[in-house]
Formats: sequence, C-alpha cells, structure tokens
Amino acid sequence: MTKFIFVTGGVVSSLGKGLTSASIGMLLERRGLRVRMQKLDPYINVDPGTMSPYQHGEVYVLDDGSETDLDLGHYERFTNSPLTRHSNYTTGQIYQTVIEKERRGEFLGKTVQVIPHITNEIKRCIHKLADDDVDVVITEIGGTVGDIESQPFLEAIRQFSTDVGKANCLYIHLTLVPYLKAAGELKTKPTQHSVGQLRQIGIQPDILICRSERSIGSEEREKIGLFCNLPIEAVIEERDKDFSIYEVPISLVDHGLDQLVVDQLSLKTRSLDLDDWRELIHRMRNPETEISIAVVGKYAKHKDAYKSIYEAIDHAGLEHYAQVRVGRIESEEIEREGPERLLAGYDGILVPGGFGERGTEGKVETIRFARERKIPFFGICLGLQCAAIEFARNVVGLSGANSTEFDKDTPDPVICLLDEQKNITFKGGTMRLGAQVSDLTADSRARDWYGTTTISERHRHRYEFNNVYRKQFEAHGMLFAGTSDNGELVEIMELVDHPWFVAVQFHPEFKSKPTQSHPLFSGFIQAALRRENVDVEITSH
Repeated sequence: MTKFIFVTGGVVSSLGKGLTSASIGMLLERRGLRVRMQKLDPYINVDPGTMSPYQHGEVYVLDDGSETDLDLGHYERFTNSPLTRHSNYTTGQIYQTVIEKERRGEFLGKTVQVIPHITNEIKRCIHKLADDDVDVVITEIGGTVGDIESQPFLEAIRQFSTDVGKANCLYIHLTLVPYLKAAGELKTKPTQHSVGQLRQIGIQPDILICRSERSIGSEEREKIGLFCNLPIEAVIEERDKDFSIYEVPISLVDHGLDQLVVDQLSLKTRSLDLDDWRELIHRMRNPETEISIAVVGKYAKHKDAYKSIYEAIDHAGLEHYAQVRVGRIESEEIEREGPERLLAGYDGILVPGGFGERGTEGKVETIRFARERKIPFFGICLGLQCAAIEFARNVVGLSGANSTEFDKDTPDPVICLLDEQKNITFKGGTMRLGAQVSDLTADSRARDWYGTTTISERHRHRYEFNNVYRKQFEAHGMLFAGTSDNGELVEIMELVDHPWFVAVQFHPEFKSKPTQSHPLFSGFIQAALRRENVDVEITSH
C-alpha cells in the first residue's frame, strides 16, 4: 500500500517546507522508492497565474501547462517525481470543484459543508497520486498551523490516518527555534506552542524538524521532545544553510532523518548513496574560477520572482566548475541611470520574462548595450521580445518598432498578440502554456548545444514575434534558430556575428537541475567564461 507523508509548518512562514519536502523526496528516491510530490496551498486563487511576483514569487509551469507554486520547482530540481496538475491544489480549486458538483446535483440535496464535503475533496486530491506504482506520496501543506485558511487541509490530513491506517501515515512538522542574542540562548517555547496547536487539531507529529541559526544541543532537543510528546531522536536539527540550499539533504541525513522515516513507515529500501551529491557540494565550495552575470528584470530585487533562473545559472556554473556572482538589477534603474554605469564589468547579461510596459525600455537599452559591446546575452520570454524590439529599432531601422502589449498604435508591431489570444477575455490559465515542440535550425548555436533537431520546452506567454518582419530581420543578420513544429511561431533568435546572443520565447530554466544543467544556460555561462579568457573545455551535449 502507498505510504503518505504530510509536511506542515509552524511559528512563521518561509521556513523552507518546500526545500525540506523536496529533500525528503530525494533521499527516499535514492533509497530506491518511487515517490510523488504534492503541494496544497491555502489561498483562494485558483492558481498563482494571476498573482503578483512581489506577493507570490515566480509561477512555476509544468509540462501539462499547470501554473503552480514555486515549491514545485524545488521538487523537480531535487527529485525525479513526475509533476502534473494533480501535484498542486489550492483552496480555490477545491471549492470550485465542490461548487461545480453541487450545481450538477451530485450531493442529492444535502447541505454542502466544509466537513465532510471540502475535506473529502482534499483527500480525493491526495489519493490521486497514489497507485500501484507509487511507494510514497509526500504532501506539503502551505501556510502555518493556526492560519484560518489552512484549517480545512489540516482537518483533511487528520482524517487521513483514520482512512488509511496510522501505520501508513507520517506527520512531519517543521518549526522554528529562534536564538535570542540578548539572552544568549535558543528558545523552544514557540515550537512547543506550534506543536500544541497541531495537537489541538488532532495531529500528533511523528517527527519534528527544527530550523535554527545555531546548533541545537541535546538538552534543548530533549526539552522539545518532552513537551511535544516525542523521543529525542525524532527531534531533528536543521541549521540555516548559509552556503547552498543543496546542502539540506546532506544535513538531514547526518541527523538521521531518512532512516527515521524508513523505520516509522516500515519501508523496505536499499542503502543510501549520496556520493555524487557530496561531490556536487564539494564542487560548489571549491570553484576553479569566478564570473559575474547581470540579471536585468522587472522584479530582479525580489529573488523569488526569478527563482528558477538563479538556480539554473548556478547549475551551469557548477558544470563548468565556476562560481557565478549574480547582480540583480531592476530594468527601471537602467532607464534612470543608463546601462554603461550599471552593467560595466559583467561577463554576461540575462534579461528574463515579465508582463506589462513598466521597465521594458530599460530592458531594450540593456540588450543594445550587450549587442554593441559583444557581451554574451541570454533573453528569456519577454527578453526575446525586447531583443526583437531593440534589433528592429537600431539595426533594421524601424525606429517606432514596439510590442502591441506596450503600444497598440506602434507603426511597426514586431511583437503582437498570438492569434489564439485575440478573443480571450479571462486572465487566468489562458496563455500559451506548458510543453511545446520546436524544430531547431541547422548550424545554430541552439542545435549545437541541444544536440538534437527537435526540443520540447515550457511556455507562458500571450505575445509572439510578428512573422511579417522575418525577412527584414534575416537580411540584417538575425538567425531564427528555432520555430514551432508547424513553422509559424519564432521560438529562438540568434545573432550570427556575436559571441553569444541567444533569445528564446520559452522558459528553459524550468528544466535545469543541479546534476544536469540546461544546455542553453550551459552555453551562456561558457560564453561568459570565454569573455573572461578562461580556458574552458567545450562540453559536448
């Protein structure tokens, strides 16, 4: 029978439940188990697709087009668990489904209530991941214990152990043990209160993971265990990782978490092998060289808004034994101060995605600076669109070129709305989303780095390159290195006479892992290393 692990959080948000859940999933996979990952979010939005990056961080897109929580990025980077729309549910989705059932008359006149109808739907969503090919389902509950929004989810997982048997369920609670500098000691009371609230709901944690900036001694762990009704070995320390999030699995193993999970769920596993992961950490700590990359975006100072991009940059640096220093620069700052002052000295420039007109002229100026100075440039999504605008204005000679997203009356709309988007009025879940197949052009950098003629990458956009301008662009040295499989949509643009000038309409950052960097990010970082005159062996892809 499939086993179920539920990960909850207490005291404060942003403790790292997603990273912890992903790490547990990775460790169980390394023991030979088949794992599925899931995030249940308590907000009422149907999905994060319409939420501001300042509030929610990046929207992580899956192959099936689902717009999901950024924690699913951690799941994919750490594990091989296949993720689908069933891997992320929100309160909005749950209530929407129940209301639709009520409208169809499926409840036969009954009063629809939180218990049992909402909680039953939550449990049904958890069960969707369990089948004969799955050993363990790990479900992370968003928010913290005590949040009003989280209570239906906590009630549902409380009921779960009764439904499937306590031997098949494991409750892991992540909490904070703060250090008070004035008192000079760690404080366990917040953890005691958090677990107390969870027990009032009816859930007794089986394992407690304690986040702290200082090491937690056996005396504090014993005290926590005594007040929380747990043996000391079930109170696991998880110190802050100043160096890298990829140290978390190693830390959890060092404190015996994986063996504890295996023992408590009576799982039959093979021995754990983390040699390659330890080598990864060693490589991070001992780089052979260092380069700097400027990320110029609309939300650059909010690090979670481009979370996957920053991770993909690090992965490519790892592949080339390089430490990458990332400068996060708001595109509006470029508009105010100019690229010469803010971008001087960087070995590469990346312009990521975004929506709306704000800051786009700063992106255009950034791309002009990279093109004219022959600095390696990588544009993603809106980065491609701004690259097209810059090239049209300053190379092709179309001074009024723009996107119809920013100027509906532009005389040269080099970027325009997708045909399929023209009659859409709803914002949520209506973009060109998910995995799309593209064909690569012979003799292109993209073809060389991918090592194949056809690729599949994830998309999230409404606007596209206007094919009316293709011949003009080609006449001035722009190579359309990738198009949709029907040849209609531009997917990749490259400049022929530039060391590395590649722009893509899709989001390659979603397919990068620490153990296998994305080919285009790898090529970009190698180009930046070459600019620094570092002798880097060309990696064959």
